[in-house]
Amino acid sequence: MQESIATTMQALRQMTVPQLKRRYAEVFGEPTRVSHKQYLIKRILWRMQALEEGDLSERARRRAVELANDAEIRLTAPRAPVPGAGPVVTAAFENGRAASFPKPGAVLRRAYKGRVIVVQVLPRGFEYEGEVYRSLTAIAQHVTGAHWNGVNFFGLPSARRKKKVGIRT
Repeated sequence: MQESIATTMQALRQMTVPQLKRRYAEVFGEPTRVSHKQYLIKRILWRMQALEEGDLSERARRRAVELANDAEIRLTAPRAPVPGAGPVVTAAFENGRAASFPKPGAVLRRAYKGRVIVVQVLPRGFEYEGEVYRSLTAIAQHVTGAHWNGVNFFGLPSARRKKKVGIRT
């Protein structure tokens, strides 16, 4: 078995992505939209091994279904904040900003889904729509509803990115 896996893996590595997609369709009986070569190789090898050695036992499948049924999964979306409940003010932070970071008084603008997000940099925080936030990340999360790195969201240069690229300030 180990030798056949090794030879099969070597053969799959020699294939192009379109060839791997065809092989995937043969093994799984359905096409894939994935074009990541390593992922396709791993999935094809896994399926071939499962077909050769056998898949999960019926007992293991029943147990997996039991565990999935017992899991506490949120079935409804979180409630939207109540308008007029008051401003959200978070604790201030120490000014340990990079020299390239915008100075207090600067205004950051970013277009997002047809609207312009305007943020004013304060000495100890950021103001957005009359509310003071501790970080740009908090504003980006408020605006998008998802976690974003605030520096990346507003397109600011990050100190980490400068170190990787070798930019000197």
